[in-house]
Amino acid sequence: MKFNKYFIVPIMIISFAFVPAASALEERQIEDGASLSLKDCIEISLSNSPLVKRTIYNLRTAKNNISLAKSAFTPTIGVGAGINQNLSSTTGTPHRSSNTKSLPTVNAYISEMLWNFGKTNATIRMQKFNKIAAEYEFNYSVLTTIFDVKLKYYGVLAAKSLLDIEKANVQMNERNYIRTQAYFDEGIRSKIDLVNAEAYLSDAKIALVQAENNYKQALVALNNSMYVPYAPEYEISNTETFNLKNPYVPISLTQIGNYRDLDDVPAEVQDATLTASVDKTEVLEDYEFTKYPYTFEESVDLAMKNRPDLKALNASVDAMKQYLLAVKRQYYPNLSANLGYGLNNSEHFATNSMSLSLDLSSSVNIFQHVKEVDNAKIQVEYAQNEVKLLSENLYFDVQEAYIAMIQLEKQIPLLETKVRQTLENLELADGRYEVGLSDYIELQDARVNYNNAQNSYVQTIYKYNVARATLEQFIALEQDTTLKAKDLGL
Repeated sequence: MKFNKYFIVPIMIISFAFVPAASALEERQIEDGASLSLKDCIEISLSNSPLVKRTIYNLRTAKNNISLAKSAFTPTIGVGAGINQNLSSTTGTPHRSSNTKSLPTVNAYISEMLWNFGKTNATIRMQKFNKIAAEYEFNYSVLTTIFDVKLKYYGVLAAKSLLDIEKANVQMNERNYIRTQAYFDEGIRSKIDLVNAEAYLSDAKIALVQAENNYKQALVALNNSMYVPYAPEYEISNTETFNLKNPYVPISLTQIGNYRDLDDVPAEVQDATLTASVDKTEVLEDYEFTKYPYTFEESVDLAMKNRPDLKALNASVDAMKQYLLAVKRQYYPNLSANLGYGLNNSEHFATNSMSLSLDLSSSVNIFQHVKEVDNAKIQVEYAQNEVKLLSENLYFDVQEAYIAMIQLEKQIPLLETKVRQTLENLELADGRYEVGLSDYIELQDARVNYNNAQNSYVQTIYKYNVARATLEQFIALEQDTTLKAKDLGL
């Protein structure tokens, strides 16, 4: 007979109970005026996220459950004390009685389970697989947290770009309004041109207000992804796939109710000349990106290999198989050794007793056992079905994200060309309007087309970054900035 290797003496059990738990993550805040990179934002989010901490607690519990399962092979110690009082009377002499003094009795025992034919070992293996599953769930929470920050970070960069475009558009319309006003005063242009110039300037200001609102909302979303509710003003840096001229606009989210009058013409355009003036608004200068390095088939293979949630489900299947094995062995007997000592005191004498026994026992409710085995089999089949479901969904998720990313990747250079073409058309229309060869509607159509082309260009770059980040999340691509269980001592 093979005895269990997990036998420990009681003193080791006591010391094991005081092993320190893994330290919790320290929450991080943002300093006023800080300059944050994408890496910084990810680190802040991983430190602050309650969702990540929840999986850390689950992982610590799963780790402790292994030790609890092993404790079935450790000794059980018991002690007891009582008072023994003997009241007796002599037969035939009711007036005489014997009342001995009450004296204490003490009993102690130690019991050790030697072998239970693999029941406890199956439970231990089940808890080990549960711990593996908990670790993969932790990794998946880290993965989703990282990519949530990425998406929100790209959202701020996109909102900033669109805000810059709308600011430049307002300035262009203000200059043009002043120029048209001067032409009207000199009798060169009609009243309708002046009215159109006013209408387009109002539209541009409305679009600017909306762009500012979108930028604030994007900042709120980024702060939310980092779990920083009272964030001060801070800067963010460009990324490799999202290069801005100036990625920061000083908008304070703590002064949301402030009102700014947009009716007044800014001072910098008060002295606008009467010559043609087309401002280029290139928020993305020489935009370049490295194309996605994997084919669709390679992406699917990476997803099946890397996804923590899929690994967690596979570990759950193994755990359920061990659970089934443990349930099947419930009717196996337990072999245990018992050592006991007793001290019994009376008025006249004390007795000591020592006992040593080996017990082999088993008990089972046949009907209950059969149903428990059936339920355990169902749990195994259920877990296997979940693995199949996630694998199939994962394939289609990768396929959908890959198609979206490739299409956007193809659109970016085309839209970049369109921005240059609409700018050239605006410059030509401005020159024609300057010499009286076209009307104001043609000029403004060219300006609107240029503005829309820039907006489409920025939005496509944003969508491309989102699609690429989503695909990287689906395949669980290794990230430069991450958090691992071993970093926390788990």
